[in-house]
Amino acid sequence: MAQVNTAKLHASNRQAGRKTGGSVAIFLILAILGLFMALPIYLTIVMSIKPIEELFVFPPRLYAARPTLDNFRDMFRVLHQNRVPFSRYVFNSVFVTAAVTVLQCFFSSMAAFVLAKCKFPGGKIINGIIVVALLYQSNVIYIMQYIVMAKLHMIDTYTALIFPAIASPMGLFLMRQSISQVPDSMIEAAKVDGAGLFRICWQVVMPNQKPALMTLIIFAFQGAWNIQTGSVVFREEYKTLPTVVSQAAASGLARAGVAMAAAVFLLIPPIVIFMLAQRQVIETMAHSGIKD
Repeated sequence: MAQVNTAKLHASNRQAGRKTGGSVAIFLILAILGLFMALPIYLTIVMSIKPIEELFVFPPRLYAARPTLDNFRDMFRVLHQNRVPFSRYVFNSVFVTAAVTVLQCFFSSMAAFVLAKCKFPGGKIINGIIVVALLYQSNVIYIMQYIVMAKLHMIDTYTALIFPAIASPMGLFLMRQSISQVPDSMIEAAKVDGAGLFRICWQVVMPNQKPALMTLIIFAFQGAWNIQTGSVVFREEYKTLPTVVSQAAASGLARAGVAMAAAVFLLIPPIVIFMLAQRQVIETMAHSGIKD
């Protein structure tokens, strides 16, 4: 009897050792991947605090020998030299980003609900078109978008930046896949209680789609924050912050430090939104569940 208990104890110890070894291996792999993902952010921050003479040292150093904040001061000084104040560029970026994020989530959610839970002729064809649209970049239809916006007199307005970014095949596909997992019995019960489609969408289905909505907010905010005016906005007072920063960075090697400082400045809002939304995604996925 003692030998049997000893054998069971050894077996359980071996099993616990294997689980511990597997957990340590997974932790090491994730730690290495995390370091690779954090390396570009680290290099951007280090480059932004290097003086101009250290930016072109070869081989490049992973640290700043004489850190300085002159690049950030030069960034504000260069951007203030334009006839439009720096605060105007910040307002343009914030306004465009907020409008695109809200409208993209609103229209993607409603369209995804219809495609996932409403049966109508041509629904499968539309879903197939959405999947195919995921393969194309927006640059493919840029000329057509410009012609449409020119015909509608939207050039040199905020709408030229907001409207093309509202339609997102990725966001629509993401929300459709998430909403399709909602049990049909829940929707049928809401219909029996007299709820219409609009009320079912926003009061029954959407409260259970917080993980997908938070993910969509992350992608929508990141894409909208990096919107550049290109050739649809020529008036200086409507240009976004990334556009002005790219123009300053293209002025020459002397402004390389300014470009790095501006990159750090542009990195802050997406990182903050990602951290806030990620926390809610994890909490929602841990505490929510739908059973048919």
